[in-house]
Parts: sequence; structure tokens; C-alpha cells
Amino acid sequence: MRSFWTEPFLWIHLAGIAALPLALELVWLGLAVGDPILPVWLELVLVIAIGTVPVLWMQLTRPFDIFSILVLAVKPEQLTTQQLRLLSLFKTKTNQVVAVGAAFFMVWVLWTIYRDAPVAAAVAPFGSGWRIAGLLWAGVAFLISNLFLQVPLSVAQVLLTSESEFSAAEPYRVEKVPQDFTLPGVRVNQILPFSISESATSTTPSPTLSSEQK
Repeated sequence: MRSFWTEPFLWIHLAGIAALPLALELVWLGLAVGDPILPVWLELVLVIAIGTVPVLWMQLTRPFDIFSILVLAVKPEQLTTQQLRLLSLFKTKTNQVVAVGAAFFMVWVLWTIYRDAPVAAAVAPFGSGWRIAGLLWAGVAFLISNLFLQVPLSVAQVLLTSESEFSAAEPYRVEKVPQDFTLPGVRVNQILPFSISESATSTTPSPTLSSEQK
């Protein structure tokens, strides 16, 4: 097992992909509201502009800082050397290529949902006269969908990094983290009560202590 696999934030954000189907279902419900009042291509562009562009731009310019949960983010100065090395791995060309590929995939998914949206008209969240509201609903849900795909994919890419590549990575400069990464919400000293690696260390008695006890 690679040493950095003990970082709990990696697995927390990888698990976020489980919310993707629910978010796409919300997109489907939004697109099911009423009949199209704009050309099909224009409605799709509207949803893409709200849902895809911001997340893709974020991942290409200031990737999501995984050392955050919901509205809390760990202060950069509180990150360990291992965590700063992990941040360096999120700023590679490979992650950018993955982000662009994921964005195109989601556009195809959106077209598939749009085409089949009338099937869900009976359970749409608004009446038939609220088409614009439905499109905005779909756009916001599509934004969430992209986030729950892009972040786990970038985490998966990092998890596949070899131990040698991780060891060779330079720890990201602390003062540059707020400039180069997206830190959502309030910055705090700590979010999780402990890390997996710290827990493992604390439960394993040192040889010196064991000999003294004997």
C-alpha cells in the first residue's frame, strides 16, 4: 500500500462520486419542466454555462483543495509535508487532461438526459409555465454533478500515483496554496479529529516503551 493512501481526505472526496447519480436525477427533473421555449442548442448552452464551465475552469486554474469538507477548509499553514506533496500532484498536466475529458463526457450525459427529460414531466418540481426556472434548477444541479465527478476523478488520478513519484514531488509552498487552489468556506486549524496515520502510530507501542514495561 502506498504511504499516502492513509490520508483520509483522499477517500472522503473519492466517495463523493456516489452522489453523482442523485445530482443527475435533479438535472433530469429540472429539464422535465414544461416545453422548450428556446432553441434546443441554446437551452443546452445555458445549462452547460452554469454547470460545466465554472467547475472546469476551477480545475484547470485553481483546483479544488481536497483538505476541506463542505464549508470548512484546513488552513494551508496547518497542512503536513505529506499533504503539501499531495497538493503538488493535483497541479499536473495529466489532471488537466482528465478534467477536460470529464467535461466533454458530462456534456454528452446532459444531452442524453435532455432528450429523455419529457418522461419525467409528471414529477417535475415546477408547473409547465416555469420552464426558465426548470432550466436554472437543471443548471445548478448540473454544477453539483460536475463537482461530484471532477473532484473524485482528480483524487483517483492522485491515488494511482506511484510511491516513487509521490516521494519525488516537492511539497507545495504554503504561501501559494490560497492563490493556486480553491479553498471553500471558513478556514480552520483542523476538521478531522485525527488522521489515519496518526491513529495507527498512537496505537502501536514503541519498542523502548515495551522493554521498559517488561
